[in-house]
Amino acid sequence: ITVTARNLSLGGSIVTLAAAASISTAALASTALSTIETSLNNLNLALSQLGTDAKKISLHKTFVTKLTDELNNGIGNLVDADLAKESANLQALQTKQQLGIQALSIANQAPQILMALFR
Repeated sequence: ITVTARNLSLGGSIVTLAAAASISTAALASTALSTIETSLNNLNLALSQLGTDAKKISLHKTFVTKLTDELNNGIGNLVDADLAKESANLQALQTKQQLGIQALSIANQAPQILMALFR
C-alpha cells in the first residue's frame, strides 16, 4: 500500500494562494478569490485521496487481523487434532495393558484351580 504525501503549505501545488497574497484592490481580490476557489478544489481532491488511502490502510489492517486470527485458529485445530490422536493412542495402550494384566491373572489362576482339583 502506497500513501502519497500531500504538500498543504501556502503557495504549494495544492493550496496555490501565496502567504503574501494581497487583496488591497478589486483586481487583486478577484484574483485571490479565483485562487482560493482553485485551492479549495485542489484541497478537496487531496483530502479525498488521503481518505481513500486511509480506507485502504484500514481495510488492509482488518484483513491482516482476520488472517492472523484464522492462522491461530488453524494452528489450534492442528494442535487439538494431534492431542485427540495422542489421547486415543494412550487409551488404546492402557486398554492393552489392562487386558494383558487380566490375561496374566487368569493364567496364574489356572494352575491353582488344577491343584485344588487334586486335593
